[in-house]
Amino acid sequence: MRNLLFLLMVASASGAVVVLDRMAVIVGKHVIKTSDIDWDLRVTDFLNRQPSHFSPAAKRQSAERLIDQEIIRQEIVTGNYRRPAESEAMALVNNLRHDRFGGFDLKMREELQRYGITEDQLRAQLLWQLTVLRFIDERFRPAVIVTDEEVHAYYNQHLAEFSRQYPGDQSFEALEPKIRSVLEGQRINENFEQWLAEVRKRARIEYRQEAFQ
Repeated sequence: MRNLLFLLMVASASGAVVVLDRMAVIVGKHVIKTSDIDWDLRVTDFLNRQPSHFSPAAKRQSAERLIDQEIIRQEIVTGNYRRPAESEAMALVNNLRHDRFGGFDLKMREELQRYGITEDQLRAQLLWQLTVLRFIDERFRPAVIVTDEEVHAYYNQHLAEFSRQYPGDQSFEALEPKIRSVLEGQRINENFEQWLAEVRKRARIEYRQEAFQ
């Protein structure tokens, strides 16, 4: 329990104690620190191409994301789910470098520096996102069943939209695989969100309000 009750501190030359980091949330036996929230906000803002913001509301939203991530991480460990390869995350970094920065390393490094993150940290975040997506698919897809009747009903309800989205062949036979994939994705997300909400209700989650000022 000792590691749950710490503040990272150093003594200054005058002997005063300077707080470098502090607990923000305790999830079970795991501590989410203010530095974790700070880093999450920086990398999220970078990926979303929005200005960095560290308001109390933004910090709280970040904390909620990190709580979800810790719950997922614990499930991945106990369930021994497969992890993506580092090369998959590196491919995403390269795609981002090409799409957003025209393939120029210098431009991307400058932008990363402006947000206060490194390429290694970005790659780690993208690797984690891939890990979560793989977990959700492996954990919740097997229980999903989409009937032919549901696919037909969706086709009939959205036929007007298909004429705009899919020029060309809009027959049921042509669109059936896309519709089935959409419905499966919706069910997977619904099952995942329900599971996450149930686990959060049972989890011990303790907030330190002073960390969100």
